[in-house]
Amino acid sequence: MKNLLLPALFVATLSLAVPATADEPAFDTTARNAIVIDYTTGAVMLDKNADQRIPTASMSKIMTAYTVYGYLTSGKAKLDDMLPVSEAAWRTGGSKMFVPYPGEVKVEDLLQGMIIQSGNDACIVLAEGLAGSQQAFVEKMNENAKKLGLTNSHFGDVDGLPTPDHYMSVRDLATLSRDLIHDYPQFYKYEAEKEYTYNGIKQGNRNPLLYKDLGADGIKTGHTDEAGYGLVGSAVRNGRRIIFVLAGMQSMKERAQEGERVLDWAFRNFNDYTIVKAGEPIDQAPVWMGVAQTVPVAPTKDAVLTLARGARKDLKVTAVYDGTVKAPVEKGQTIGKLVITAPDNDPIDIPLQTTEAVDRLGPLQRMAETAGYLLWGGKR
Repeated sequence: MKNLLLPALFVATLSLAVPATADEPAFDTTARNAIVIDYTTGAVMLDKNADQRIPTASMSKIMTAYTVYGYLTSGKAKLDDMLPVSEAAWRTGGSKMFVPYPGEVKVEDLLQGMIIQSGNDACIVLAEGLAGSQQAFVEKMNENAKKLGLTNSHFGDVDGLPTPDHYMSVRDLATLSRDLIHDYPQFYKYEAEKEYTYNGIKQGNRNPLLYKDLGADGIKTGHTDEAGYGLVGSAVRNGRRIIFVLAGMQSMKERAQEGERVLDWAFRNFNDYTIVKAGEPIDQAPVWMGVAQTVPVAPTKDAVLTLARGARKDLKVTAVYDGTVKAPVEKGQTIGKLVITAPDNDPIDIPLQTTEAVDRLGPLQRMAETAGYLLWGGKR
């Protein structure tokens, strides 16, 4: 009798309002490797050879910055600390902030020189001053890569100059950039600065998007003959942030054009939608032997999805209950889950909890309820 009265599973498909839009146009980029992600949801809007291991040039300085921010946050270093300049740092090639030798440089100056001016010399001074040697700092970078789940990254130096066994994927670069903004918001300001003057030498940020009204606020460019031209970009419009990585382009002009084109496409053709909000009732779950036949349920957390135009019609929201709930029911009792599926998104499962309590029927009422179910299918 118990199995007859209490089904093992109850499923309700819900209809929730999300604006419907037209289909988005197909999109490609001239970049050899590319990825575009939504900062809030992590949803991938564009994936072009995103997991291929590639030389990343100065874009790998994002990990150098992430590692330095870790030293600062832990109290192992301060922005006004002075670090000594070695001859190795002074003699390093490529882009430079022109540190003096012999001499000392403040950590904050070195950060700005590394991020804004892309100074290889600044990277080496930071590495030697904070970790004791470049190699020790590189080991810390690789530890961070493992901690952050960067499965296609390995660092062989601190500045991104061509080195054997030094590579990343554009997906890892996007993941790292998202973590940098999330983990160290107090330091994510240098990436937006357009120029910096040190040692009497003024240099501009190489990120072309910072000089246009695009909402861009970072993050890092890169270039070597082997890697081509690359850009890790971030921009915010109407409170929504997008991160993208483009690699393997042929010129600075192409880098600027593709960066702007990718941003405009992503903001125009995708949006973030709050599907449900924590604590807001979305369904009525059936209650067995309760003074009320149903109890309102609500998700325990918000669900936000990044959806392409046209994806609304394929969105599915389903409440799944572990059988009919037996009274008495407590407020805040977990009785099932909400399952949300949408194109190009991993399924989302959110626990469902009751928002009210439901008392149990008295003995005579329970007998009448059982009889009613057997005679009329549970209809009162």
